[in-house]
Amino acid sequence: MPAQLGALLRETDGVADAYGTDVVWPLAHIVEQNLLFWSGEAFAGLYRPFDALLFFGDNGGGDQFALVVAPERDDVFVWDHETDSRMWVAGGIDEYLRRALAPDGDEGGDRWRYPLRGS
Repeated sequence: MPAQLGALLRETDGVADAYGTDVVWPLAHIVEQNLLFWSGEAFAGLYRPFDALLFFGDNGGGDQFALVVAPERDDVFVWDHETDSRMWVAGGIDEYLRRALAPDGDEGGDRWRYPLRGS
């Protein structure tokens, strides 16, 4: 478990945004989802391997957020479930949370498709 995510989970066991979307899942859901993604069976032939990623939250529309665990780094990526793209969105959990919880009026989650504002 990456240090930043582990510390957050010890404090909160998940974070929801104003719309009720789990931008950080509870630990049990993180374990469940990653075991599914890492098994390879459910997604074989559909997507590139997920073993280097640790999924920890979503945008409510199918796209999921992950940290790279092999090699471990603090950066947060969004995985687009329709295109299998993996795009950098934040330099760490704190930056990700500031952005995910910002009251910017973007209920559709498109904020992740554009460069971070103010960085």
